Amino acid sequence: MGRMSEHRDYRAGFRTQREEIEDKQLPTTGEFPDWLSGDLIGNGPGQFEAGDTGLRHWFDPFAMLRRFRIDNGEVRYANKFVQSRDYAFAQDHGGVRTPFPGTPPDRSVWTRLRQVLDGTFPDNPVIGIQRFGDEFAAVTESPTALTFDPDTLETTGRIDLTAGLDCDLTLAHVHYDPVAEEFINLGVSYGRNTVYTVFKRPRDGGTPTPLSRLQFDEAPYIHSFAVTGQHVVVTVNAYGLDTTQLLKGTVTKETFLDAFQPLSTPLRFVILDRSTGEHVATASASPAFIYHHANAFERDGELVVDVVAFDDDRAVTGLALSNLRSDDPDLPRGDLCRYTVPLSGGEATREPLHRGPVEFPVINYRAVNGTPHRYVYLAETDGASSLPTDITKVDVDTGTAHRWRESGTHPGEPLFVPAPEAENEDDGVLLSVVLDPEADRSRLVCLNAETLGELGRAELPHRLPFGFHGQFYGPVAPGRSMA
Repeated sequence: MGRMSEHRDYRAGFRTQREEIEDKQLPTTGEFPDWLSGDLIGNGPGQFEAGDTGLRHWFDPFAMLRRFRIDNGEVRYANKFVQSRDYAFAQDHGGVRTPFPGTPPDRSVWTRLRQVLDGTFPDNPVIGIQRFGDEFAAVTESPTALTFDPDTLETTGRIDLTAGLDCDLTLAHVHYDPVAEEFINLGVSYGRNTVYTVFKRPRDGGTPTPLSRLQFDEAPYIHSFAVTGQHVVVTVNAYGLDTTQLLKGTVTKETFLDAFQPLSTPLRFVILDRSTGEHVATASASPAFIYHHANAFERDGELVVDVVAFDDDRAVTGLALSNLRSDDPDLPRGDLCRYTVPLSGGEATREPLHRGPVEFPVINYRAVNGTPHRYVYLAETDGASSLPTDITKVDVDTGTAHRWRESGTHPGEPLFVPAPEAENEDDGVLLSVVLDPEADRSRLVCLNAETLGELGRAELPHRLPFGFHGQFYGPVAPGRSMA
């Protein structure tokens, strides 16, 4: 009972925060390194209701940007809602405009049918951040990205991410190649068959180039993927959608969440040539569900793919807000696992690296993405909490783990920023937004990435709902800092 009481206020991470701060210098303690200069821009839920309609799933709430500008040891903060059409509809009409993952639209059946026929998807970009040249955009699994001003966080425009592609939407998790100065991503098309299109896009957001099309009889759900020096690794989950039920749900007001199910397939690793898109091999493993990849690399005729793996579809269905807010949440457990995937195809083997629950795997992306790595940073949950309680550093070579924890608080994704002229893989800092429910505040914490010792912290004037993904943009990390 003591453990449950300690973490009972985790539900503060799932409550609306309507206050918006334009630009405020935060009080700090300790020291942020002198070399740490740039913007940490994060994305995640801000409002959990649409009028009188309570949103049902963690992926449904309206997006709120949060920006931390760090310079000369000082931290300035701003936060603002993304002005999507979904958000505007909720503000003006008090309802849900389009079908959210767990919440049906508050619209007539004829409007809901028209949305399906027209391919209308939500434009609420709640997952992550992407930079297109000089433009910054909030993204989710959608055909649309919403651009914003990094100084004011004002929403400035819209980008059609499917322009030039034959797909319905694109993924929020992309990879960036700093040498070729291009993004690699997947587009998704739903219909009689499900098609994932692997494509490249120039750094400035210009015309995309399709690389390969993967067709499936079923409708598997793919959230992210991995790249190596020579290959793209598309990890195809053994879980996905019953598209017939999803279509019927247009009338019955069932959702993506209701149509999500196990598929009669194994977990599959589809390996493509990164230059030509040619299919190299497909390997399979026992059914599992994967949101996030830590990294992948090539080794002696095989690929090593490190992921956070879940054993069943509760990885998605277990993120219903009713469960996450309950006194005794049934939290889906993800473990950090290593899959060894033969380049000749066949069976992939799975090895546990660190037992969870863990999520949000982060590496020194600029230095080791696609090549052998030693360290993975994660948000780990201990006890009867719906939210992480620790930042954990796993040494995948030795199997050892080190943790940072502050009692009663909940750290978010540990974003790695490399030190200038770093000599070691873990030479840098971790930045994490930490929720303190008792104080009804959040804070930005800066840790030494080698030791997990705290360097400095900046106190926010209010509580932020628990966020999803961010990026750091600065002189030492001018491009993408995580997948």
